[in-house]
Amino acid sequence: MSLKFSKDHEWVNASNAEAAIVGITVHAQDALGDVVFVDLPEVGASFKQGDVAGVVESVKAAADVYMPIDGEIVEVNEALRDDPSLANTAPLAEGWFFKVKLSNSAQLDELLDEAAYEAFAKDA
Repeated sequence: MSLKFSKDHEWVNASNAEAAIVGITVHAQDALGDVVFVDLPEVGASFKQGDVAGVVESVKAAADVYMPIDGEIVEVNEALRDDPSLANTAPLAEGWFFKVKLSNSAQLDELLDEAAYEAFAKDA
């Protein structure tokens, strides 16, 4: 799986040409603590890179989920809505937030690879 990361602590898996999968990073869920609620975007909504696309709430805090790339929401993770703790137990797998049809795949090149993100997150 080829993951890219934003400095806002979202990850993107764009290995499927149809739609990229977006979620929050392990670092983000560690900082938040136990996730108790997620507000996911509407299917069909379009966002620009950096727009707020959702909210994640934990026992400690609420945090915005930022769109790491331009695109249109084509699917949301209903299992996550039903069981927000998936963001903690499987943030890079079953805890994904939404799928996005990319508008500008060149933006993926602006995101961090895993090593660069780990170095960034260590200081965050």
